[in-house]
Amino acid sequence: MSVRTNIDEVTSNVPGEEGGPREFGISTIAVHAGARPDPVTGARQTPIYQTTSFVFDDSEHAAELFNLQTFGYVYSRMTNPTVSVFEERIAQLEGGRGAVAAASGHAAQFLAAVSLMEAGDEFISSRNLYGGSLTQFGVSFPKLGWKCHFVDPTDPENFEQAMTDRVKFIFCEGVANPGGIILDIERISEIAN
Repeated sequence: MSVRTNIDEVTSNVPGEEGGPREFGISTIAVHAGARPDPVTGARQTPIYQTTSFVFDDSEHAAELFNLQTFGYVYSRMTNPTVSVFEERIAQLEGGRGAVAAASGHAAQFLAAVSLMEAGDEFISSRNLYGGSLTQFGVSFPKLGWKCHFVDPTDPENFEQAMTDRVKFIFCEGVANPGGIILDIERISEIAN
C-alpha cells in the first residue's frame, strides 16, 4: 500500500522533445508530484483525508505497521495520504530524497535535533533568533542534556571558536530575526563541515 509516487509516474504519458524524458517546471511539480489519480473516482488531485484511523488487513498487518516494518497508515495524527503527498512534493521541489512535515517550526527544530543529538551533545546557534527558538534552545533543550552555544552571527568565526568535539550541528536563520542580519551561510557551512 503506497500513495507515494514521483512526477514521472504521474506524467509518464507526456512525451518530451524528440521522445526523451520531459523536464517539468516548478509549477507542474508543485501541483502533481506525489499524487496519482484516485483509482475509484478518477480524481486527479489527492483529497484532504479527514479520517483518524485506517483499516488493517489483519492483526499481523497492524503489528507490522505499528512496528514500522511496512509502509502504511495507522493514525492521521502520525501521517495520512494527504500529508504523504505534501511531503513528496516538498522533497521533489527541493531536490531531496524525502521530507517530513511538522505542525510547527518548534516541532521541526525538535525533530531535527532529536535525530542528531544524545544527552551530553552540543550544538551552536546564532543568538539572533526568534524568541521562542531562544527559549527552546536555552531552556527546554538543556532539560534533555543538550547544550547550546549561542554566538554573535555577524562574524562566522564565532561559530568556529565555539566548535567542540561534542557539537552535532549549527543552527541559524539565513536572515536573522530580529535584526534582519544576513548571514554568511557559505562560510558557516564550511565551518560546520
